[in-house]
Amino acid sequence: METVPPSDKGPGPTQAPPRSDKGRGSEESSSRDTRIDLSPPRDDAKNHPYSGAALSDAKDAAGEGEANADAEVQEFHPWDPHKAAKNVEVGDFYFKKKNYRAALDRYREALQWKDNDAIANFRMALCLEKLNQPEEASLHYQEYLKILPHGEFSEQAQKALDRLKEKSQASDKK
Repeated sequence: METVPPSDKGPGPTQAPPRSDKGRGSEESSSRDTRIDLSPPRDDAKNHPYSGAALSDAKDAAGEGEANADAEVQEFHPWDPHKAAKNVEVGDFYFKKKNYRAALDRYREALQWKDNDAIANFRMALCLEKLNQPEEASLHYQEYLKILPHGEFSEQAQKALDRLKEKSQASDKK
């Protein structure tokens, strides 16, 4: 065990703590020193010759004109897989209680938090089928199969699609 040798000198003079605002007035911010340069690199146009056209095409498709050409983000899309999973869990609770409308609402909310959630799409299709909305149920079964073509419920989804298609054809013949 090491010990610190005794010092024959006393403690040093009391000093003020270091300050980052030396040489700055109280009105001036230190954050000016940390600005990030967001301009493209010098050779960006040469290395990516078609990126300007792609950007203008995207803006035209969104209906934006030159006025918003410099705007970076127009809309945020919420994405939280944990909230989506919780909504699916609560939806499952309502589904087991045969409260299909409440379950449907929770599955829809799950899709707001995670739009490509295969399980939420599948369970939504089940609810819609129970609520006698076969067209919309078919869309969600198809969406499930797009996301997970060989998933846990793919066989069940395919059978449901076939069944709904047969019912639709039978009702069309009447």
